[in-house]
Amino acid sequence: MSRLAVVTGASGGIGEQIAAGIARTGAAVVLVARDPARLDLARRRIRGAVPGAELETEPADLSDLAEVRALADRLGARRPSIVVSNAAVIAPIDDRTPEGLHRSLVTNHLAPYLLLRSLAERPAAGPRRFVVVGGSPSGLARTPVDLDDLNLESGRGLGWPPSFRPFVAYARTKNMNAMFVYALASRLAGTGTTVNGAHPGIIKGGRLDRYDRGALKLFGTVCSVFAGDTATGADTPLWLATAEEAEGVTGKFFVKRQAAETAPHTTDPERLDRLWRESARLVGLPADAGREPSASDTGADRTSPPRPERGRPS
Repeated sequence: MSRLAVVTGASGGIGEQIAAGIARTGAAVVLVARDPARLDLARRRIRGAVPGAELETEPADLSDLAEVRALADRLGARRPSIVVSNAAVIAPIDDRTPEGLHRSLVTNHLAPYLLLRSLAERPAAGPRRFVVVGGSPSGLARTPVDLDDLNLESGRGLGWPPSFRPFVAYARTKNMNAMFVYALASRLAGTGTTVNGAHPGIIKGGRLDRYDRGALKLFGTVCSVFAGDTATGADTPLWLATAEEAEGVTGKFFVKRQAAETAPHTTDPERLDRLWRESARLVGLPADAGREPSASDTGADRTSPPRPERGRPS
């Protein structure tokens, strides 16, 4: 039986590139994204690039927590050994889900929290690698998560002009990604499941800019001058998901395959715990993690909880 991998946001951009790279290793890959038609096109493109690739599609709207729960149930029964959380959106500030949650918050943070935590709390068939695609550690250093206003109820601190505020909200969710990586890795220490984050760089060819207006659109145009291609963006997440050198590495954030330091506000233990507990409340899970797979589930020896490595950003 082939190893099973899951990649979210896989209907194009770096998600498609990551899925193709994993398929080249011989693993079966489940492509997850909202649009069934775009997913099918991505599957055809990957099969053209990787003849014989074993691919499936799982249409799911990751801004809908009910769909994320159902996805986690379906995937959990199959025990994937690789999960790459890549899906993201820069949504307008007034874009709310039916549950009243900001769409960027749900898609970018709560969905991976719910999916990866749900999978992590099931017994594993063997070692697993979870990879969360985040943002630039240096670029996000001045945009700490407002733990008292995750859902942007007050909108404080989003700055001016108003057209740029969706990007600030997005930046906060990318810091949430790093915080979630550290919190989940600590909880899964010694279980055989590793959790790491990666910054893909500024990349052309995605759909993050589809809602851009005004100053944000201008900002995106300027950034695109320096942007790399999707293959470049996929490199570090793919490396973390498949490379022998990354085996056993956990609780770290990587830029260009190098462990990088993220801002102190993303590593503070009290802030990590607050975000974990508030996220649990918002997705309807108990604050305390459920059953953690033991060493007997994975064949791994237990070790002390990892600490995020402090290194020089690339």
